[in-house]
Amino acid sequence: MLAAAAVATHPDDPLAGLAVGEQPERPVPDGWMTVSVRAAALNHHDLFSLRGVGLPAERLPMILGCDAAGVTEDGREVIVHAVIGDPAVAGGDETLDPKRTLLSELHPGTLAERVAVPARNLVPKPASLTWEEAACLPTAWLTAYRMVINRAGLPADGGGTLLVQGAGGGLATAAILLAKAAGHTVFVTSRDEGKRKRALDLGADVALETGARLPRRVDAVIETVGAATWRHSVGSLRPGGRIVCSGATSGDGPPAELTRIFFLQLSVVGSTMGTREELVDLVAFLDRTGIRPVIDEIRPLAAARTSFERLARGDAYGKLVLTV
Repeated sequence: MLAAAAVATHPDDPLAGLAVGEQPERPVPDGWMTVSVRAAALNHHDLFSLRGVGLPAERLPMILGCDAAGVTEDGREVIVHAVIGDPAVAGGDETLDPKRTLLSELHPGTLAERVAVPARNLVPKPASLTWEEAACLPTAWLTAYRMVINRAGLPADGGGTLLVQGAGGGLATAAILLAKAAGHTVFVTSRDEGKRKRALDLGADVALETGARLPRRVDAVIETVGAATWRHSVGSLRPGGRIVCSGATSGDGPPAELTRIFFLQLSVVGSTMGTREELVDLVAFLDRTGIRPVIDEIRPLAAARTSFERLARGDAYGKLVLTV
């Protein structure tokens, strides 16, 4: 079947190991179901895999991709939950299962004509979402939903203040839209003037240069950049505020700012992906509020390399989607 796969890993040249073409289908384990993919979305996780992060050579070739929406063999329209884990192991949260993995790490991913997943990993797709919109949700949008709604400690009835570092990517645009729909004030930063303007168009209240002083200190920070923005994130919090961190795209070696953290009683909270139940809640939130993922570009799966090139350059605003 047609798929985008990692056939080799190269830390400094990830796209050198990308192959778009025919890949064999593996046997479907008991209790799993096959989904005919209608749309899938790219994530930075795919580039990490091509660099060899979490994907050793003995597992190659590996079909890439964590995000997809499609149709089951019995005709149901579904969204694929990418976290493969046992929620019973960790109090109902499969992301805390020590053996949990994501599609495309141990098991073939979603950038293919078909993908097999455990039956519990299928979430109904509402008619209100297009295939392309639904395909954007399982990774970046689910991660942002958990960060903003469940981990940031913002008031449930709105009125909080939030800083989103590095506005422009799929997770950042999701965080802006989710926070505004939940009734919060949103500040964003970006080095790119065009991305700052687009963030304002999405509803952000203030868009500033990376590292610029905020009009006031905030309740929480969505941090995915790491070394380049960490000091600014810590310095932007009110006493008792919270950083929610789910990535470090610029590296993880900034000064810890421990003095400020303990003196102002700040919290640093890690966050990774989300549960199946949170994906169900996210889908319902979009259905109820009418917000939708920002999609930069849609291409056929056969043209996946072009989309990967854009992902690697970092010039996309929102999600890059592939259709089957």
